Amino acid sequence: MKTGISLYFSSGMEKNRGMIKKAGEHGVQYIFTSLHIPEETGVNYRQDIISLLTLCKEHHCNVIVDVGPETFKKLGVNSLHELGDLGITHVRLDYGFTARDVVDISKRFHVVFNASTITEEELLEWKQYGADFTKFAACHNFYPKEFTGLSLERVKEINQRLKYLGFMTMAFVPGNLELRGPLMEGLPTVEEHRRRKDDVVFNMLELFFNGCCDVVLIGDVDIKGSEWEGIKSLNNGYVELEADLLPPYEFVKSTIHHDRPDSSSYLFRSQESRQYGQEILPDKNQKNKVRKAGSICISNKDYLRYMGELEIARVELPLDPRLNLIGQIKEKDMKYLPYLRNGFGIKFI
Repeated sequence: MKTGISLYFSSGMEKNRGMIKKAGEHGVQYIFTSLHIPEETGVNYRQDIISLLTLCKEHHCNVIVDVGPETFKKLGVNSLHELGDLGITHVRLDYGFTARDVVDISKRFHVVFNASTITEEELLEWKQYGADFTKFAACHNFYPKEFTGLSLERVKEINQRLKYLGFMTMAFVPGNLELRGPLMEGLPTVEEHRRRKDDVVFNMLELFFNGCCDVVLIGDVDIKGSEWEGIKSLNNGYVELEADLLPPYEFVKSTIHHDRPDSSSYLFRSQESRQYGQEILPDKNQKNKVRKAGSICISNKDYLRYMGELEIARVELPLDPRLNLIGQIKEKDMKYLPYLRNGFGIKFI
């Protein structure tokens, strides 16, 4: 999955430079910013955005900027195409652009729309003018006001339709360190996430897997340090799970394990584990008859060519004597189990 952050000029240049640096160090690929925030006054947008865009380029971050009638004036440019010269890669279009305009713009930029307001009529018009929807993205709003956010089911419904056409899909989760004013109640797309601000990584995974989002961005100003590390893992295709492991089997911590692409509904099966190449003898002292959800097992030599394969039970299952029970996912991380699928990875800590 891909992740992003949001920058606000009211945060000040020092804060924003620090955020871009952290984003680059943790593999973040997208940065969203808006030039249409009423609370932001006394900002030298052209000077500040050129400085920030230079830094974003150094850290290999794509920049998404809201574009509307006031944009040109604030940035001191005369046309949309001059924005490309500044280093902007993605433009989130406001009202006032014809279908022909949109298709022309998409030849220079990735064009980003409000996912919730794209109509069938617009899709047909864009197609009529030769739109390449792989250059289009649908980004859901964030919702500062309580109970105005969308349901996860609604986000999924919209995204599935647009992804089928070729759109990239995006949405926001709230931060949990520095919230953006004036309400400071979190900036989620999904209303349920407003009450789960400390589950940044989990909320992102939920939008990626259950919400069909290609890119998930932090809506607020900043997140806690531990969440930055979690985002770095997400950008590398895995999550860290706390687990209790029996001492003889702690060698499994040395590997990032990826679930098989043909995911089982019952098990996480590590693609890498059979490469350990060491003999696993049956555990004669094993008394368990079942393995509960979150149990970590490894196939012993009685499983023949499957010896060494590591698996995690998603649900309660019988314990085959050809398996050695070697550990258990800690309760606080059990919530991740439904999302450890389709080639996604884990690392035990």
